[in-house]
Amino acid sequence: QVQLVESGGGLVQAGGSLRLSCAASGRTFSTYAMGWFRQAPGKEREFVAAISWSGRSGSNTQYADSVKGRFTISREYAKTTMYLHMNSLKAEDTAVYYCAADDRFGRDPYQYNFWGQGTQVTVSS
Repeated sequence: QVQLVESGGGLVQAGGSLRLSCAASGRTFSTYAMGWFRQAPGKEREFVAAISWSGRSGSNTQYADSVKGRFTISREYAKTTMYLHMNSLKAEDTAVYYCAADDRFGRDPYQYNFWGQGTQVTVSS
């Protein structure tokens, strides 16, 4: 079992930055992949970014095209925490952001077995 708690959401103006955190507990942090997803009102949950566990070659990352170049996903093993650094925020980034964990690395939200409660990000234009 993995327990996940997000934090760092809030209200920011367009063009601003936020850093989301996802604190993990339970299973050994290095043994599962993690991802960020978001859900806007009336829309389905969508993939934002994912990061694999760190092997010999380091962690692999994936990003949705809509956030590539603006968002950066990372994980800090000493603090068992994953981050999402969000820059150049746009109004369309407004959503509830969820972190998730699973044995497999990927973009499909349905594959992820463990989820946090979500944190609201609102970008004003």
